[in-house]
Amino acid sequence: MKQIYGKIGLISLACLLVWSGMAFAANSPNLAPRKVEIKRGYTPEAAKCIECHAEKTPGIYEDWKLGKMAGAGISCYDCHMVESNSPMASQCSGLKGSQIFISPMVSSATCARCHPSEVDEFLKSGHANLSRAAVYDKNKAGGVLVALQVKNEGAGFLGVEEGSLVNHASRTGGCQMCHGSVVEVGPDNKPIKSTWPAGVGTLYPDGSVGTCTVCHTRHKFSVAEARKPEACASCHLGPDHPDIEIYLESKHGQIFLTDGEDWEWESAPGTWQPGDYRAPTCAVCHMSGIGELETTHNVNDRLKWDLMHKKSVIRSGARGDGVKGDKLMRKVCINCHGESHIDNTRQTLDSAVALYNTYWAEAVKMKKDLAAKGLLKKDAWKDGYQELMYYLWHHTGRRARQGTAMNGPDYAHWHGFFQVFQVMKDMQDIYNWRIENNKIEELSTVMSSGPL
Repeated sequence: MKQIYGKIGLISLACLLVWSGMAFAANSPNLAPRKVEIKRGYTPEAAKCIECHAEKTPGIYEDWKLGKMAGAGISCYDCHMVESNSPMASQCSGLKGSQIFISPMVSSATCARCHPSEVDEFLKSGHANLSRAAVYDKNKAGGVLVALQVKNEGAGFLGVEEGSLVNHASRTGGCQMCHGSVVEVGPDNKPIKSTWPAGVGTLYPDGSVGTCTVCHTRHKFSVAEARKPEACASCHLGPDHPDIEIYLESKHGQIFLTDGEDWEWESAPGTWQPGDYRAPTCAVCHMSGIGELETTHNVNDRLKWDLMHKKSVIRSGARGDGVKGDKLMRKVCINCHGESHIDNTRQTLDSAVALYNTYWAEAVKMKKDLAAKGLLKKDAWKDGYQELMYYLWHHTGRRARQGTAMNGPDYAHWHGFFQVFQVMKDMQDIYNWRIENNKIEELSTVMSSGPL
């Protein structure tokens, strides 16, 4: 609350100075009052867009009308208009023959005109380039994920032409809808090959990165919607990172499900504090202003551990500063919990990370032994050992670590470490058989859908 009062105090002081200055000017014959002019309404171009869309796409118009953009006088034209030489410049039917060019694609660069700090923070986060790299970077993880999407899920191994729309259907319908795409455009500068719309880390033809509307969905751009857990749930769910399931299982989630409908969701950024809500949402812990912490759009800022990759390490470099992140997350927790509670909870996470890393180190050691003896198949997805090793990391290991981090006991245990040890025992059996027989078993007995 101290920070909020400080902000109000600054605002009040600024207003007092303005009022004092106006009063002084009014009483001074040599100083005329400063004229302040506020203009409302829309330019003819903007009004034309609004009128057309109100008729042709009433759903878009109604959504915009109910949002704060309309109240602030921000129209379709302001966000969609581009320069004629933009690689995304095109014209809808209502603009043909005019000198006005628009694009259906709106990136974070457009949002930065009014929200520069938020976009700058976002671009430094894992939601930007790092997110897209998981889908498009052929060098990432040895190209395993790209190969997974194209050669396997896209049926390249069955003869489907690599790079075709059919081959990329798994990527475009799944991976890129969360991670983002590299947008391609046709001769008319409109998106082609199912590369748009896409997720948060999308790279646009003009070189800009990021889709803010993943969280602040168009065309209402509701702050309340972005603050609710459902905003994160469309991507952070499933067997590999069931964050929404973990949250809803936690005590935080239980309180949200019980009375979250009655919370105050519309407070201004930086003033949304405990009291407006009884328990944190994803946004409270990772992004929102709380206590002495400012709002941030860098979702890495308050994180200590990398819980997503094969081995958990304290975050550094492009993935954040884990030492600083731990301190910042503690400043979130202290608003509702005592220091002993926080210390024990954080220690539990550290211990879970150390336990998972022990399993992963053993898996890596056995794989090196097998590779040295030529006892691994070239196709990892036909090799029982390598397939299980993937599930150890990408499914059970992630669930164990993230379940612990967010106080979801069923995911930390039954969907987590319980399956981690079972997978490890199966890997040991495969390893021992290959070492003893100096050959690879003819058929994999691994359940291809993996542990759920």
